[in-house]
Amino acid sequence: MGVIIVGVDGSEPSAQAALAAARLASALGSELRVICAYGRGEEREEEYGEWAFGSSARDASALSGATRAADGAIARIRAFYPRLNVSAHATSGRPAAALLLAADQFDAELIVVGNKNVQGASRILGSVAKEVAKRARCDLYVAHTTRRPGV
Repeated sequence: MGVIIVGVDGSEPSAQAALAAARLASALGSELRVICAYGRGEEREEEYGEWAFGSSARDASALSGATRAADGAIARIRAFYPRLNVSAHATSGRPAAALLLAADQFDAELIVVGNKNVQGASRILGSVAKEVAKRARCDLYVAHTTRRPGV
């Protein structure tokens, strides 16, 4: 298999999704691309207002935070999978859109997302997973991201 994409945001559930993606990439001999979205996503503008990401200093700060989140996930992955071909990418935009764009750019065969924020019987997928499932041109794997013993 070729390239696997996984999204991270610095949270423990996203770290668990990244480890699940690494486990798959290692088993399948795939490359892993760790994506972290930042910046002018519509939901952020609605929540924080235009001022929140209106300056280049704030945009640079958002990029820096996204890069740190992706690099942190990779450091954790390399502790378990030191030979895995893995790279970090910070991408401007909403999380689902960033994953879909990265999947197209890297010609990914699989996108891995976590089941973060899934609550109640009526919600089958979280909002990012739901949007990716609707629009992806490749397979989608939803990782169970409840903390597990060991890996």
